[in-house]
Amino acid sequence: MAKIFKRAASTIAASLMLCTVVTGSISKETVTTAAPDEYHDDWLHVNENAEIVDMYGNPVWLTGCNWFGYNVTTQCFDGVWSLNMHDALNQIADHGFNLLRVPMSTQILLQWKNQEPDPYMVKINTYSNPELSVDGVEGSEPKYSFDIWNMAVDWCRENGIKIMIDIHCATTASNGHQYPLWYDSNYSDEDWIEALTWVADYYKDDDTLIALDLKNEPHGKNDGQGMAIWDDSTADNNWKYAAERASAAIMEVNPNLLLMVEGIEVYPKFENGKDWNSPAVDYAHYDDPSAQAFHGAWWGGNFRGVRDYPVDLGEHQSQLVYSPHDYGPLVWEQEWFKKDFTRETLLEDYWYDTWAFLVEEKISPLLMGEWGGFLDAEHDPTGDNRKWMGLLRDYMIEKRIHHTFWCFNENSGDTGGLIAGSTNWTEWDMEKYEFVEPSLWQTDDGLFISLDHKIPLGQNGTGISLSDYYSGNTQPSTKPSTEPTTAPTTAPTTEPKTEPTTAPTTVPTTTPDSGDVVYGDANCDGVVTIADAAAIYQAIGNSDKYSLSEKGTVNADCFEPGSGLTVADGIAIQKFDAKLIDALPEK
Repeated sequence: MAKIFKRAASTIAASLMLCTVVTGSISKETVTTAAPDEYHDDWLHVNENAEIVDMYGNPVWLTGCNWFGYNVTTQCFDGVWSLNMHDALNQIADHGFNLLRVPMSTQILLQWKNQEPDPYMVKINTYSNPELSVDGVEGSEPKYSFDIWNMAVDWCRENGIKIMIDIHCATTASNGHQYPLWYDSNYSDEDWIEALTWVADYYKDDDTLIALDLKNEPHGKNDGQGMAIWDDSTADNNWKYAAERASAAIMEVNPNLLLMVEGIEVYPKFENGKDWNSPAVDYAHYDDPSAQAFHGAWWGGNFRGVRDYPVDLGEHQSQLVYSPHDYGPLVWEQEWFKKDFTRETLLEDYWYDTWAFLVEEKISPLLMGEWGGFLDAEHDPTGDNRKWMGLLRDYMIEKRIHHTFWCFNENSGDTGGLIAGSTNWTEWDMEKYEFVEPSLWQTDDGLFISLDHKIPLGQNGTGISLSDYYSGNTQPSTKPSTEPTTAPTTAPTTEPKTEPTTAPTTVPTTTPDSGDVVYGDANCDGVVTIADAAAIYQAIGNSDKYSLSEKGTVNADCFEPGSGLTVADGIAIQKFDAKLIDALPEK
């Protein structure tokens, strides 16, 4: 049965007086190009062992969270009517989430593509977010929603967070996810593909956007309300066929993106004449299982059709990832919860034949696009939801299932969020975070691992870059911290458990003509690591915020000293770290 009102209406009446509307002028920022060409080293693909790997073939683990708002009339992340968006993204990274799944609508992407004015009030508190205002001062008019979004992309990049855009609905609406298909009366199948193709093309030179989730939770039963099917037909409502068409268009403009294909809701049993035309029944509560025509599932969770009709992306098959959703009994009391359930009963009654076979049989990697729920005694007095969450969490850890937790928001009505409810977006729910934290990608010493080869995850020193991890240089990041413009929320409690066991690479402190220059040591910590390259890239990208010290600037000029600070200096450090060159400077 469907999730019921999972994205509950936001309680924002008190904050509306602080929000203003863009009246029609569109900032010139919307027509700027994407990020520089150097952002091409973090693209991912799937190998022959059904693992997601980086450009060098190293396995990675995508462990993120969802933050919704762009799919509704907020036209920005929910909560930015109270909290500072930049600080919130810093904290998401500091807490160890290396991927951000962002629900959006076909409508808002086409609005941005066509440079149309915001049709709704942009719910931004510019007193908390002066940098998101047109004039850059507290209380002034918010920027255009696409400009605000691109600032979020920049801030994710500086934190080592990668982004996955999810087409949550066709028309922007708080209940848009309840419509079963990827098109509606306002936006057609072709509009959906146009939106996906445009956003893929726009960010084709920026590997901050690393994946697209083609459509959130295709669903529906044969009840006249619309039903997503999965077979080899070319029917308008055949999700497999639609996903293949959209994927082909996306791959033509950006063949580097991972493409997430979710499941559907029901799949016919194909016995005794039962097929897609069989009448719908309430499969979660029907008393006679033999009368059921369909295998039921959570919305977007049913992959039984893959057995006979796998998604075919042709030469781009290595970019396909299947992405189920799974929820607990507080969202809906499914049949598989009506017993003293265990991992074994969940696998037998539901998980295995519905989606787990894909990873168990190494058919495909999985990314659990949504999972989560309440853990507290008030909402979960029996403890069944906590039990389910623990069983799924531990299964995902064991099977290395990628995932994005639902959700960061405090205003998700039937799951709650990582931000504690009723705190006006100011505090993390530490009980929930500490429950989720073991499922985040981290070293044995508790350092969170970025999906970016250059940039460590977060700002507080508990993250490392992907190159750090695979080179063994597991030293906490030393990049500059950023001061929040509003009162900070609760700091993460996870600190490195022990000192790193692998010493960073060191270099001679002098050369015949260098005096006390330590070539490559841009952050002046006495060693040369990927963190120095990251400091250089940040200084080049935003010198006002990430300026190097005078000594650091001299140290950083390690490619053809005297030529000034350039990207080549960072590359020289990476080459040295990877032992491709023996010493710095590189001349």
